[in-house]
Order: sequence, then structure tokens, then C-alpha cells
Amino acid sequence: MDQITVRVPASTSNLGPGFDCLGVALRIYNTVRVARSASRQYFHPPIVCEAADRFFKEARRRGFSFSCSIVEQIPRSRGLGSSATIRLGILLALNRLSGNPLDQLKIFQLCAELEGHSDNAAPATFGGFTVVQSSATVSVAQGKRNARPTIQRFAVSPRLHFILLVPVLEIQTFRARNVLPSKISHSAAVENCGNACALTAAFASQDYKKLRGVFADHLHQPFRVRLVPFLPGVVAAAEKAGALGAFLSGSGSTLCAITLQDRNRIGAAMKRAAGSMSSRVIITRADNRGARVLTSH
Repeated sequence: MDQITVRVPASTSNLGPGFDCLGVALRIYNTVRVARSASRQYFHPPIVCEAADRFFKEARRRGFSFSCSIVEQIPRSRGLGSSATIRLGILLALNRLSGNPLDQLKIFQLCAELEGHSDNAAPATFGGFTVVQSSATVSVAQGKRNARPTIQRFAVSPRLHFILLVPVLEIQTFRARNVLPSKISHSAAVENCGNACALTAAFASQDYKKLRGVFADHLHQPFRVRLVPFLPGVVAAAEKAGALGAFLSGSGSTLCAITLQDRNRIGAAMKRAAGSMSSRVIITRADNRGARVLTSH
């Protein structure tokens, strides 16, 4: 086996109140192709080199030279998990080329460590709607690599549509994290916990009508408005047009609305609300399969 092709889904994370814990895999994909090579003249970007180095160290395998190509459909720096798909694709391809020394959970852990958080790595790996236990998220952030994360995964019905407003504006994750405060009020934390629990219950039961009104957040969105000033207006427009709710996807700049109906009307309303900001609308569904090896030969 000398060549592996892996398809990895995009993801929308946080879903408002579920900061660094909740995510959904989406049917937009990056494709990573990795092949063994006798040549040592390949110069890979840092994101590829870091994933490869981490894999060979954890798998205790001798590193080998490889070529790599990536076909990207997921916009970069838009809060859709693009970096996670590349890291995960490299990890999965090298794992297969090395005889699968690591299991799926370990591959996820490595991707989350490289990312610095779990909310994109989990849905990209396992598909569907995922909940990563907060202690695992803290352990990743603190570099405690021996922690075994607890992950809950639920399939998402094709009845549910995700409307993405993708602006031309790019936002680096580190910038979006730098605007967050070190403390929030007790009452704000309580409301966030309640909303995140209600949101999880709605996805677990597939009673999606109960999603209405539970996307409010106090942990990150109010502070990221300075980076995405059209956020409140787009969320209000989406909900007025019939969406169950809307939120900043990951650290932005993409905004995501969730609906059971009127998806085209909601998308048009979101685009109007963005005003002069150049943007496009993508309407998609959840991916329930996660990252997949398409070919190996």
C-alpha cells in the first residue's frame, strides 16, 4: 500500500453556547492524498509537518518520505474547521500507510492536541453532532496528553439544514481567542450551561423544534462582535426569516443558521443583513460518517 486518499468533512462548532465542546460535521469536504516516496525533496507546509512528526512519534514508527496534495473545498480561516481537516487527513493517511498502529480515538486526540481544542476535531473524526467532555478540552489546552476524552456522538437527521453565510473576511483563531475576557459572571455561565444542555438534548432526541431559543451565548459571541460587526444583525435576520437559531461558526467569520424549512429565504435574509460585506451562502446538511479513507493502493 503506497497511496491513501482521505476525505474529511468541514464542521461548525460552538453552536452558540457550547464553547469548545459542541460541533457538527457538514457535507463540505477537503480531500487529502498522501503517497510514499523515495525522494526526500518534498517541502511540506508547517501544518503537514507538525501532524506527521506527531504521528510518527506517537505511533513509534520510523518516519518515511511522502508526497502530499490537498484539494480544498472548505474556506480557510472562516470557522469551518479547515485546519482540522488537513491535520486529520494527514494523520489518518499516515496511520493507514503504517499499518494502522493507532485507533480512531487516538487519532482524534492527536488532531485535537494539534488544534489546541476539540470542537472541530471531534465531528470531523466521528461525524454527526458531537459533545466533547469539558475536562478533555481543558486537558488538551493544558497539554495533558494522557487524558482520555469522553465523546458523545449523535446522528443528525437530513431534515435539518445548515445555512452558512461565508464572508470574504478571514479571521485567525488566535485573534478571535485574544478578544475573550478571562472572567464572566456567574449568571452568564449558568445561562450558557442551560442553553448548551437544552441544545444537546434536542440533537440527541432529534426533536429539533426545541432548538428554538437555545443558541444564546455569553462566553464568546458578545466579545467577537468587534471582529464580526454584522453578527447580531445576521442572527436576528435569520431567526426572523424562520430559522430555529443562528450563531457564529467557530471563531468566525462564517455565520450558521439551522432550520427545518425555508432555507432559501433564510439564506437570502442573512445575506441582506450582512450589508456591504461581500459574502456567499452555502446550504448543506450534516455529515454522519466523518473522515473516510476513499482509496488505498
